[in-house]
Amino acid sequence: DRACGGGTPKAAAAMVALYRNIVDAELDATEIITAELVKTAENAYRDVQIAFANEVAKICEANNADVWKVRQLVNKSPSRNMHLPGAGVGGHCIPKDPWLLAYSARNQVDLRLIPAARAVNESMPEHIADMTAAALTKAGLVVSQARVGVLGYAYLENSDDTRHSPTASMVARLHSAVSEITIHDPWVRQYQGDIYQAAENKHALILMVKHDAYRNLDFKRLKEIMRVPLLIDGRGFFDLAKVQAAGFIYWGVGRGQPID
Repeated sequence: DRACGGGTPKAAAAMVALYRNIVDAELDATEIITAELVKTAENAYRDVQIAFANEVAKICEANNADVWKVRQLVNKSPSRNMHLPGAGVGGHCIPKDPWLLAYSARNQVDLRLIPAARAVNESMPEHIADMTAAALTKAGLVVSQARVGVLGYAYLENSDDTRHSPTASMVARLHSAVSEITIHDPWVRQYQGDIYQAAENKHALILMVKHDAYRNLDFKRLKEIMRVPLLIDGRGFFDLAKVQAAGFIYWGVGRGQPID
């Protein structure tokens, strides 16, 4: 469905006529301000929902609980749709549109929720970096001597789009703390290559993007070539039992401490 905003009813009707050729859905003719508010409110709504999921994930970490199980059970309640927590929100729209929506009323409304949601989501890449440092320390390693591999640089799975990449923010936070960071992404040209080569001799692997290419990793092989079999799962992507059965130490968003 699309909201088609025009400066006049005739202009809006022309937009509807145009979109009829390419959109097989409901088209609503409206004025420009309403259309702009619909666009920015839609993405702000998603940002707020993701921020809620991320904050619940941090609460689960503090309580040594599993956010993925909590989310599953929450969503059994009618009309509940708790979003997915994760390592950050990127792309061109969601990091920008909430601010556009808020800016339109900056001198008239005491804005609290939208800026708070932005702050929560912007903090998640740093949260992953801090989790990695904590995991390395608990594994008995000197963080400043650690070599880390990062899986995924695009902001979205199975895409080469790196706009507002959460990985870039995470790496910037972690870069000064560890000895070496190697980034792998099968979609982003400068980070393509052999994933196992990127993981070789590393003390930890951090999953930042849910690319399909990472779905069937050979964890037994990874364990053999890594210095320490430590996995930080920023997206709740990997099967916990499978990873632990392969001998990996698992940390992840919404789980935090390794679960026995």
